[in-house]
Amino acid sequence: MLDAAMEGEVRMPRILAIANQKGGVGKTTTAINLGTALAAVGERVLVVDLDPQGNATTGLGVERDTVRASTYDMLIGEARLADIIAETGIPGLDCAPSTMDLLGAELELADFDRKTYRLKDAVRAMVGGADGSGGYSYILVDCPPSLNLLTINALAAADAVLVPLQCEYFALEGLSQLLRTVERVRNSLNPKLMIQGVVLTMYDRRNSLSDQVAQDVRSVLGDKVYQTVIPRNVRVSEAPSHGKPVLLYDSSCAGSQAYIRLASEIIRREHDLRAA
Repeated sequence: MLDAAMEGEVRMPRILAIANQKGGVGKTTTAINLGTALAAVGERVLVVDLDPQGNATTGLGVERDTVRASTYDMLIGEARLADIIAETGIPGLDCAPSTMDLLGAELELADFDRKTYRLKDAVRAMVGGADGSGGYSYILVDCPPSLNLLTINALAAADAVLVPLQCEYFALEGLSQLLRTVERVRNSLNPKLMIQGVVLTMYDRRNSLSDQVAQDVRSVLGDKVYQTVIPRNVRVSEAPSHGKPVLLYDSSCAGSQAYIRLASEIIRREHDLRAA
């Protein structure tokens, strides 16, 4: 994955935006645990928290009151991406933390040049800088639950979009809106943007609705839907209160095992894309 015009021989990390304008579908949980699972198999991963709620930040054990500079400072140009990165304590996994300042970022960025490319430019500056990319093979961007300028920044920077989709009645309606946004971004801001995949979350085998939603999504998107589904699991829900990914909180639970399988599936897809 080289961009000769910008990076020469420097290997660009693969940037995946984890996005869905609906809240409560598992975006942050997926960012945290997918990042952990990828790091566990030897990938070097950076989670970029673009959600003002900062749940990815605290879920990775980074205390928000210790954050001196955040993704807000990066977006408005007061800090480099490399300067805001915090260690999570998980080998191979770092975090670019969020603060509530992000709530005002959209208004502040309104008059900036390249306002939709602030994240993309920050990543390129880090990769092309003297300190290199930190050796990251993946950058996972946790997007806010809306299609605002923060999400557009993520989509403009990303190679692909990973969509967590809750197994509920209105899932397809929300998905269609996101797919239209991805198409608009592809046409106007980022021609290489693609859908990496859709992961079904909060799947309950006891609920026939979960099966129906899964069938409907697969009938529409086919192979774009990952075979791995993330089940409803109390251990997944408990883990953030301990400041840990579920893979560290309880590695043997069903949720942890699902995210390990999802990471393997994503790596296979990425390998196939590079080989194509």
